[in-house]
Amino acid sequence: MAPTLLIGSCQPFSGKSAVVLGLARQLLRAGTPVRFGKPLASAPEHGDPPRGDGPLLDADVRFVGATLGLADDQLLPSLQSLEPSAVRRRLLAGELDPGEGLASLGALLEAGGPGLNLLEAPGSLVEGLLYGLSLPQLAHDLDAPVLLVELWSDGLSVDALLAARAALGERLAGVVLNGVDPDQLGDLRQEIVPALERLDIPVLGVMPRSPLLRSVTVEELARRLQAEVLCSHDRLDLLVETLSIGAMNVNSAMEFFRRRRNMAVVTGADRTDIQLAALEASTQCLILTGVGEPLPQLVTRAEELDVPLLKVEHDTLTTVEVIEQAFGHVRLHEAVKATYAVRLVEEHCDFASLFQRLALPQPVA
Repeated sequence: MAPTLLIGSCQPFSGKSAVVLGLARQLLRAGTPVRFGKPLASAPEHGDPPRGDGPLLDADVRFVGATLGLADDQLLPSLQSLEPSAVRRRLLAGELDPGEGLASLGALLEAGGPGLNLLEAPGSLVEGLLYGLSLPQLAHDLDAPVLLVELWSDGLSVDALLAARAALGERLAGVVLNGVDPDQLGDLRQEIVPALERLDIPVLGVMPRSPLLRSVTVEELARRLQAEVLCSHDRLDLLVETLSIGAMNVNSAMEFFRRRRNMAVVTGADRTDIQLAALEASTQCLILTGVGEPLPQLVTRAEELDVPLLKVEHDTLTTVEVIEQAFGHVRLHEAVKATYAVRLVEEHCDFASLFQRLALPQPVA
C-alpha cells in the first residue's frame, strides 16, 4: 500500500495548496506517482457526465491536478462538503460518524498502487469535527503522518503549534512556517526554529511572505464588491498585490503611486485628477466610489491602457475593508501563482526527513 501524507494547518489560508504543489512537484520529478484529494471539500463541484452525478471533487483538487498533469484516476474524491446546506443537514441529523465514506477512502488508498497518497486536510484542527473528518481524526483513522503549514505570527503561532503537537502526537512529521516577514527570516532560522525543535516540533521549511501569493484577481474584487465593470472586461485576470487610496492632492498621489506596484486604487468618482494619475502608474484596476459617473475621457484612457475601471455603490471605507479582507484569503487558482509557489517551496523547504519517514526516494536537485 502506498503511504499517505496529510497536509494540515491550524488556520485557513495558511498556504497548504502552495506546499502541496511544491512537494508533489519534487516527488513527480523523482518518478514517484502522486494521488491527491481533499476528504472534506470546501469548494465542492461534481464531475461530468452527467453533471451532478460524478464524484465530489474540490475545486482545489481540480486545479492542483491540472497544474501537475495528474490523470483523473489520480484525483481522490471528497467524502463530504462544507457547503452551508450540507452542514445544516448534518447538524440536524445529529450524526458525527464519517460512516462508510471513510472506509471507502481507505479502500481507494489501499488500491492505489505505488507512490504517495497526498491528502489536504480541513483548514484548522477542529474544522470537520461535525463529519468525523478533522485533521486529528483523519490522522488517527488513516494512521497517517501530518505535515503542518503554519502562517507564522510570532508568539501566537507557538501556542497553535503546541496544540497541534498535543493533538497529533508522533504523527506530526514536521511543520512549514509560512508568510514570514523577510526581515525576520534570519532570526527565525537561527533562534526560533531550534527552540521549536527542542519542543519536538520539527521545522522543515521557513517560507517568506509573498505579495504575489497573497494577491487577488480584479475579477474576485469585482465579485466581492458587487462592482460594475465599465471597461477592459478581458483584463479581469490581472493580479492585485497592493491597495492605495486616492484621497490626497494630485502631486502627493503621483509620488505615492510611483512607489507602489500592481495596485488597486480606490478613489472618489469625482476625483478625475487622481484617477488619471493612477492610470499612469502600476495600477491593475481603478475603483470609483460615491455618486457620479466617470468622465468619458477617463474611460477612454483606461481602455487605451487596458486598466479595468470598477464602479461600486459602497463608500470608500467599506470598499477598502472588503479589499483588505480579500488579500491572503483567496484560493491559489492562477498558473503564475502556482509556478511561484513551487519555486518558493523548492528554495525554502527541506523534505529529506519526511521522504525518509515515508520510505520514498529522495528527489534529485
